[in-house]
Amino acid sequence: MNLGPFRLLSLFMRKINHETESGIEIEPIYGPEKLDGWNPDLKLGSPGDVPFTRGVYRDMYRSRLWTMRQYAGFGTAEATNERFKFLLKAGQTGLSCAFDLPTQMGLDSDHPRAEGEVGKVGVAIDSIEDMKLLFRDIPLDTVTTSMTINSTASILLLLYQLVAEENGVSPKVLRGTIQNDILKEYVARGTYIYPPRPSMRLITDTFSYCHDNLPNWNTISISGYHIREAGSTAVQEIAFTIANGIAYVQAAIDAGLDVDDFAPRLSFFWNAHNNLFEEVAKYRASRRIWSQVMVQRFHAKDKRSLLLRFHTQTGGSTLTAQQPEINIVRVAIQALAAVMGGTQSLHTNGFDEALGLPTTKAAKIALRTQQIVGFESGVTDTPDPLGGSYFVETLTDQIEERAWDYLGQIDAIGGAVNAIESGYMQDEIEQAAYAYAKAVDSGSKIIVGVNEFIDEAPESPEVFPIDPALQAQQVARVSVLKVQRDGTAVADALADLAKGAREGSNLLYPMKEALRRRATLGEVSDTLRTVFGTYQPRG
Repeated sequence: MNLGPFRLLSLFMRKINHETESGIEIEPIYGPEKLDGWNPDLKLGSPGDVPFTRGVYRDMYRSRLWTMRQYAGFGTAEATNERFKFLLKAGQTGLSCAFDLPTQMGLDSDHPRAEGEVGKVGVAIDSIEDMKLLFRDIPLDTVTTSMTINSTASILLLLYQLVAEENGVSPKVLRGTIQNDILKEYVARGTYIYPPRPSMRLITDTFSYCHDNLPNWNTISISGYHIREAGSTAVQEIAFTIANGIAYVQAAIDAGLDVDDFAPRLSFFWNAHNNLFEEVAKYRASRRIWSQVMVQRFHAKDKRSLLLRFHTQTGGSTLTAQQPEINIVRVAIQALAAVMGGTQSLHTNGFDEALGLPTTKAAKIALRTQQIVGFESGVTDTPDPLGGSYFVETLTDQIEERAWDYLGQIDAIGGAVNAIESGYMQDEIEQAAYAYAKAVDSGSKIIVGVNEFIDEAPESPEVFPIDPALQAQQVARVSVLKVQRDGTAVADALADLAKGAREGSNLLYPMKEALRRRATLGEVSDTLRTVFGTYQPRG
């Protein structure tokens, strides 16, 4: 769009508000006086050592790069299997699976509420037969798999284990992560089934089960990503997520688990937005806070229990449908922030994801972005390359201080579960989202292509197609499964699961047996619904 010379001059002379998205004012210059009295041993340390500000491992990317995961999932298991293979061939080093809404909500594809949603925002998984197709010809003993699933996380994990066992792969060697973070669903996302407290029981049952059966599996990915997507600030993202992490640790201890038996397998999931320095400082501050929480609050002794290991995904909410190709630049900046902040794995969004699922072209460009950062940028040559910067260290301290303030407020409410049930976290996020929207609407925050530098005649980009016939195929597959299986054996196994839910035993053992006998995801979820009920949000 031709703005004209006077319009452009006015735009570039506009008074700019120099502050981060968390409202931290950025000063004109930072010097040593900003760190007067600052103790580098206490605040910084060395990479791989307490307080882990500089990274969780001594050599960081000098030893090996982060795991490059591209989130994938759509349609049927066969279609997603093909995308997995395409990405692995292109150089991806770990799988990351998206599931459709019915799967996330514990509904089979033939359920009336699943109509129109099957395979839309992820792959449909109804039973072990789908899971076998999803991972067909993929070596589960060598690949690591991340599954973005929460309410039904234990079901998907058990299906993955069953498929591995049928292929002769020991559960002892399986590596990967289930998101399994239900608290943020009540806060920011909404794919919950049961009320918070029985949902917490499922999570602690999973911790215990994996400790005994899948020792190399990350049992939870405590997720700030969706909190940020809902409109939170960077400070709120880490504060609310760490508060949820505290609740999970306490629930596991209350269930009789020793902190050092499960804490080494906890992981986190952060967003990456466009303010590069705030994002880097956010990651550094989060590691420092978590190590203090684990030592001072939970008295963890195992060094691995102190490590805040995290996956990062570039910000979906930052992508624009207008001029979608410029999202490639946004994603590159966000990926750079994640790497300079010390991420353990990374997903980079496709430039067209504001319009739909990523096309093959967009997915490849997103992966190539990671590879350029990893192999060409030079930022991987030394751990924490921004460590010691007057600006970055000051910003890290400021973010940490504000996050601790939030954690104190949440403790005063009675912890994360109480803060969620009272609506405190939701209200804080809503206010932050409103303030951001006002800034964009007023033009005080410029979004290229949205409120400035707008194209008068935008092109029509390619959009990823979803074949409506896929839903009919998936529904037919469920019907065939139910006819061919031993219905009596399934009913008996589901009755055992219901008994366990009422009596308080670990639910993953009867759940696994029901799934092995070809019970569906929806049937297992319905069995627990009859015992636990369903969650109804306030208002």
